[in-house]
Order: sequence, then structure tokens, then C-alpha cells
Amino acid sequence: MAATAAPTPLRASSAPGPLSGRLSVPGDKSISHRALMFGALAVGTTEISGLLEGEDVLRTAAAMRALGATVEKLGPGRWRVAGRGVGGLVEPADVLDMGNSGTAARLLCGLLAGHPIFSVMTGDASLRKRPMSRVTVPLAQSGAQFWAREGGRLPLAVQGAADPMPLDYTLPVASAQVKSACLLAGLCARGTTRVVEPEPTRDHTENMLRHFGATVRVTDTAEGRVIELEGQPELVAAPILVPGDPSSAAFLLVAALLVPGSALVVENVGLNPLRTGLFATLREMGAKLTIQNARTEGGEPVGDILAEYGPLHGVVVPPGRAPSMIDEYPVLAVAAAAATGETRMRGLAELRVKESDRLAATHAMLAANGIEARIDGDDLVVQGTGGAIPGGGLVLTHMDHRLAMSALVMGLAARRPVSVDDAGFIDTSFPGFAGLVNQAAGGMPISPA
Repeated sequence: MAATAAPTPLRASSAPGPLSGRLSVPGDKSISHRALMFGALAVGTTEISGLLEGEDVLRTAAAMRALGATVEKLGPGRWRVAGRGVGGLVEPADVLDMGNSGTAARLLCGLLAGHPIFSVMTGDASLRKRPMSRVTVPLAQSGAQFWAREGGRLPLAVQGAADPMPLDYTLPVASAQVKSACLLAGLCARGTTRVVEPEPTRDHTENMLRHFGATVRVTDTAEGRVIELEGQPELVAAPILVPGDPSSAAFLLVAALLVPGSALVVENVGLNPLRTGLFATLREMGAKLTIQNARTEGGEPVGDILAEYGPLHGVVVPPGRAPSMIDEYPVLAVAAAAATGETRMRGLAELRVKESDRLAATHAMLAANGIEARIDGDDLVVQGTGGAIPGGGLVLTHMDHRLAMSALVMGLAARRPVSVDDAGFIDTSFPGFAGLVNQAAGGMPISPA
């Protein structure tokens, strides 16, 4: 497991020249997880192209095999899943190890809740610190039972409901993971499952449910966005083309915005409007981001993004934007560090329960590299330098892949190199990240520390 591997320290130095060329990023992680899960629940064989083959998604593939689906790799990014139908999963013979993936673990809770089987789930040291009660509490209303460590933490034992009840649940805070877990449980329930979210979150689950033939209704009301799913559908296998992950593209795009003279195109990026809050924020900061070749593939909007170097200025990021960019705040903080003036990112409570306390860790990353920043309640406030970032610090990544990549992007635009204590977890979501950056830079600004 990655959690027991020797640390992989890396150092990023000032880029030797502009970032240029046309690159592609790995497949969208959120869609990849769901493609495997829905393929396992469908009748027939689902062909998947562009699947992210990072460690997180491979954990989901292994879990689907353990639950009775046939999951085969046909070639790079090409996979085939022979499903068992809704309600057809079987009891696993061993513990399900979800590695570092909170998304896989929380979605799997919903999937297991609707099947009358017993299972045990665990993860690596980082995942075992993350609370699961945000999904297990609503899922218990379906009739499923959960046993966990103090604070709702893994390892977690699940006894799925023999006759699951449909849920009617209002999310206390916007969370695509909790919403999706409730909908997955609702697939096996008779009747209509109803979930209300206070702010719209990424809707890949709803899109994919429709793609496989389920009836899903979405209505915007005074109480929030209401999602209704008709239970016990027959999901029918359908091909899936996974677009490039916008959360992964963010690191390359921000690097191009900060390294003088850069003009870099990232191809085939998913542009779901509930995932593009970072791009909207960067444009408000003055970023030169241009969408090219916009199209629709597999029910998801896709395009190529051109990022060009230019000056940025500070902005106030409203809390309502958080669901559409929850994974991008660390790299946004890097852009804010190079901008002119103050950037305030509001309403970041959700960051405290990511792979690390990502709010505190992002603040520490900035402070270690000479950037004035503070945490004000649930806000992160960054004072930009209006130019090169001082750098020179060592960033403790806390097994958080996005923090590690953000720190390395910072080093590309810093006066002194930026080091990370462990970059091994980058492979959970973006295998080949350092090599791709070095390719764009025409050298090796990222190297072993």
C-alpha cells in the first residue's frame, strides 16, 4: 500500500522557460469511480474509455470485483465491466481496502447499504482519520447498520438492509459524496428517494444514472436543489467516455498562468459547470483562459483550455462557489500568492475534513514559503506578492496529493526551490504529474529532493 511505502520527496525549482505545448491529463476521477460502480450495477457489459488508472480508482475496481462484478482492463484507459444488476452484488470474502480514496469509501457506503450483505471497509492511515458519519447517519435511515471507530472512522462494518427504505434527506452542507451515497442506496429501495442540497454540487451521479436508464428528476426550489430517483430501476450497460479531470488540469493551467511567457493547452478537459468554479475565479483575477473546441461527450461538456501567462489580482471568492471547486483551493492559494492584493476565500469548513485538514495545511504551505496569509474563521486570506513567490520552504503534505501538487506548482514560480516531504500520493489521482510538467517546461524543474 502507498501508506507504508518510503516517502518520495520532490523539489520544484523556477521553470527554465515558458510552459508550452498541448497536453492531456488523466481521466476525471469522480466519473471514473462512478463508471466502475454503475457498470457493476448494470445489466450487461459496460465499455469504459479514458478511465483514470490512479490508485484511488484501482481500489474501486478491486472492490467491484470483490462484490461479484467482472472487471477487466483491455488496454490503457480501456476497461470492461460485466455487471450484476441492481441488488445483485454478493458478499465479499475479505475486507474492502479503499486506500486513500474518500470518494470511493463514501460512495461505497451507499452502494453497500442497499444490498443485504455484510462487509468491512478500511483504508490507509490518512483515510482512517476521515469521518464517515456524514454518510452513515443518513444511510442508517434506509435500514442499513454501521459499526465504526470513534468519530465514525474506518475500519467500518456494514450490514446492508434486506428491504431498504427510500430516503428523504436534506443535506446540512453541500456534498456531492453524501448526495451520491444516498442516491446509490436509493437504487435498491422501493419508491422515490429524495435528496435536497443547499447548493448545487457536481452532478456526475445524476448524469450517469440517466445514462444507464434510471429516472432522475432535478428541481430548483426555495429549500434548495431537489433530486428525486425512482427506485429499483433496471440499469442497462452503456459505453462511457471519461473526459480529462478538471481538478488535475488545474495544476497545469495555474502553472502556465504564473510562469512568464507561457501558453499551454490542456486538451479534452471536462467542463461540467458544477466543476468549473476555479476557472471562473481565475478569470475574475484576470487570468487568460480560453476554451477551444467545446463539445459534448458522453453527456458531459468537454473542451480544450488555453492558459496564457499574465498578471493576476486579488478577489473575494464567495462561499457558494465552494462546491464547484472544493478540491482546487490549494492551487488557487498558489495563484493568489502571486497576485497583486488580497484574496479572501470564504466558507472553507469542508476543507477541514479532506485528506488532511486542508485549510490548515494550505496556510502552512504558504507560510513556509514567505507568503503572508491567515485563517479567519472558515476563510483563508492570502496577501499576494504581485510577482515572484519567495519560496524556499519545505511543505508537509500530510499524505494529501493535491497539497503536494500545489506546492510543486508554487516552486515553478518561486525565487527559491519549494520542496515537499512526500509526493508518493500524487499517483492516487494524477500518475505521471511531474513528468508532464517537466515536458511542458522543456527541462526538469521538478526533481528528486
